[in-house]
Amino acid sequence: MSQKVRVRFAPSPTGPLHIGGVRTALYNYLFAKKHNGDFILRIEDTDQNRFVEGAEQYIIDSLNWCGIPFNEGPGKDAGYGPYRQSERAHLYEEYARELIDNGNAYYAFDTTEALDNQREEHEAQGKTFIYNWHNRQKLDNSLSLSKEEVDQKIEQNIPYVIRFKTPQAETLQLIDEIRGNMEIDTSILDDKVLFKSDGMPTYHLANIVDDHLMEITHVIRGEEWLPSMALHILLYRAFNWEAPKFAHLPLILKPQGKGKLSKRDGDKMGFPVFPLEWKDPKTGEISSGYREENYLPAAVVNMLSFLGWNPGTEQEFFKLEELIEAFDISRVHKSGAKFDPEKTRWFQQHYLQLEKDENLAAQFLEILEKKGISSDLDYTTGIVGLLKERAVFVDDFWELGSYFFQAPESFDDKAVKKVWKEDTAAIIEDLIKVITQTENYTAENIQENVKSWITAGELGFGKVMQPFRLSLVGAMQGPDVFEIAARIGKNETLRRLKYAIASL
Repeated sequence: MSQKVRVRFAPSPTGPLHIGGVRTALYNYLFAKKHNGDFILRIEDTDQNRFVEGAEQYIIDSLNWCGIPFNEGPGKDAGYGPYRQSERAHLYEEYARELIDNGNAYYAFDTTEALDNQREEHEAQGKTFIYNWHNRQKLDNSLSLSKEEVDQKIEQNIPYVIRFKTPQAETLQLIDEIRGNMEIDTSILDDKVLFKSDGMPTYHLANIVDDHLMEITHVIRGEEWLPSMALHILLYRAFNWEAPKFAHLPLILKPQGKGKLSKRDGDKMGFPVFPLEWKDPKTGEISSGYREENYLPAAVVNMLSFLGWNPGTEQEFFKLEELIEAFDISRVHKSGAKFDPEKTRWFQQHYLQLEKDENLAAQFLEILEKKGISSDLDYTTGIVGLLKERAVFVDDFWELGSYFFQAPESFDDKAVKKVWKEDTAAIIEDLIKVITQTENYTAENIQENVKSWITAGELGFGKVMQPFRLSLVGAMQGPDVFEIAARIGKNETLRRLKYAIASL
């Protein structure tokens, strides 16, 4: 096995990629980059019954959107391909036969019906049926039949599977990079099917063969594969191959902390559990995605990195380069990580502040266009700069500052009651004169002229400034009122002040 670090992310194209899968991909990517290694995408599509159209492309698009693209995989062959298991199907049978030849596997001809009967008999006695050392000599397989009988069955095309012959009564030592040392008694393991009667391998065989042929050095995968680790180690031994190092990542739990995070939790609580929107080709059902909900990839990646790992410092914000530098597999936790939708929003707000105003303005212009409002990039960039620190998403800019793009047609009732008094209209008439006379129409000049007039007339700032804001915005919100007046321009300021007098 080459010493260069080679890791793989090996999803099945059975639907959209859950964020648990994205996190597995991310940790593999970080580990590979940290050690100047290769990150490989392998599509495990041997189960053709569960194959979903478009799922493979969705997986690739998701990794690219997150900024964690693969070095090798479909369309990027580096000499270890093909990278879809369905295109490697011809490889697996010879390896299954090799295990038969070296005594580590056997043909099993048991019918589904016969196995169901065995299960029922065991259940009737309060036992669980396991196909392994304690009963394999009594069942219909090449261990209990003579060579002639086996050859005859194969000649007659009687369907068979190939099962692994699990060693009996051995204490197997397992080492996991996250969980440490474990041991298991091989007597409790069943003789798993490695090769199915339809001529396709099971996950276990295909997985081991592919990892070996692709020279994978570290298998970093979800906790749900931990029960398979013993079989996989035994398979490496049966082939006389060096096993990679294993690391099993903790589960991502529901926000309440109990049970694995599912799509239903996201639907119920109103947050995405998929990186991109997914439309089910069969049902037409649409599941929301982080991209379509306007999250920034950097925020999603930073959030995912902390679901099961911590850097051992107080730092919480990590750009991808910093994550690569800080990532250490030994700092991944054993216990499940609770998913917190609010924390994701917190990361999102942070990364929004780091984005260039111009980039955000370009995205916001698309939103304005859909609303039938035309604006230019320079003007919109200035507005974004004013509103940014209170925004979490780009579409928040509309809620925070629609009045920069269209005049209010109505006024907040509570605010009107509070700030529009009997003498307010007369005060605003005078304010109109001050605004009209302001020559160089900047926020500073407007402020200077208005404040001088208030002071000279001993009017009290609240009596002027609050109705001034209400007239321009329609509510008591927004940044500095002189900034608002300067941005919308003198004519629009005067128009809005006159409209407020007429309306209120």
